Amino acid sequence: MTDLIWTRGVEWLAAAAPDPKECKRQWDHGDGIALLEAGRFWDVVSVPDQLGLLTLDLLWRPSLPIPGPTLVDTAAHRVGFLLPPDPGSRWIGAGLRHASKGSWVAVPPPYRSARYLEWLIPPDGTGSLHAPTTLELALRQANGTLSVLAPLCGQ
Repeated sequence: MTDLIWTRGVEWLAAAAPDPKECKRQWDHGDGIALLEAGRFWDVVSVPDQLGLLTLDLLWRPSLPIPGPTLVDTAAHRVGFLLPPDPGSRWIGAGLRHASKGSWVAVPPPYRSARYLEWLIPPDGTGSLHAPTTLELALRQANGTLSVLAPLCGQ
């Protein structure tokens, strides 16, 4: 069953590439990273890693659906959440980046990490993504928690 999930995840993610076969070749025989265009099948909201990891923790609640694909960049210290494309959305916040139509995102294959990129929650091929409203509420809650903890930690 896991092989089927990986295969579906690979096909779904590679479909965002201009040439899906070349994308899969880069994952398997290149440096393991492919550049994929955001805005067609998904957008990415990227936040500092501390905020992103706390947000992801808040999204793992029994009352919520399983969180969507989530990527971590350990070199840039950022966490990226894949969500439905929305050209009219305006994600605003300190340290927040929104990759949409015209933006390119470096991603490893769903089945392994590549250099500094790793899937915390890999795509499963179903097309499930983070719900924007749920993600926004979790980001706000995590940001509030971090702002309370910062003075206690001397930051």
